[in-house]
Amino acid sequence: MGADEFSPLKGVMTVPIGKIRWYDKDRGFGFVSNPGAEDVYVGSSVLPDGVEELRKGQRIEYDFADGRPGPQALRIDILEDSTPRRGGGTGGSSGSSAPRKHNAEELNGMISDMISMLEAGVQQDLRAGRFPDRKIGRQTADVLRAVAKELDR
Repeated sequence: MGADEFSPLKGVMTVPIGKIRWYDKDRGFGFVSNPGAEDVYVGSSVLPDGVEELRKGQRIEYDFADGRPGPQALRIDILEDSTPRRGGGTGGSSGSSAPRKHNAEELNGMISDMISMLEAGVQQDLRAGRFPDRKIGRQTADVLRAVAKELDR
């Protein structure tokens, strides 16, 4: 993840967190909600290693790009790990005993990106004496919670 993913430019999404609307394992695709915009296509090629399918209502963090037929996920991270894994078994709930999803280097990059996002968006509004847009505030809070959850394992 590069710092440019959290660009404050108009029209650029900042690592949204959404819920799986539906996913068909046999067809190899589904859709995730995109806060305030069109749902995003999720193909099997962007599933994390070992994940065969996604469940309706499962929360994920994702990057996406606007494609010809519509927005398409480029990368996803599962925030609630309840999907079946290759080799059998299911992941548990995302409690404090769950294994870490990111190594220290990846988490360092996420925190660096998060700081850039806070400085470019939220902090500017607060410095100007106003709260950020509700949508931006909600997305920022979701990102903060996801990073905090990872640190608290």
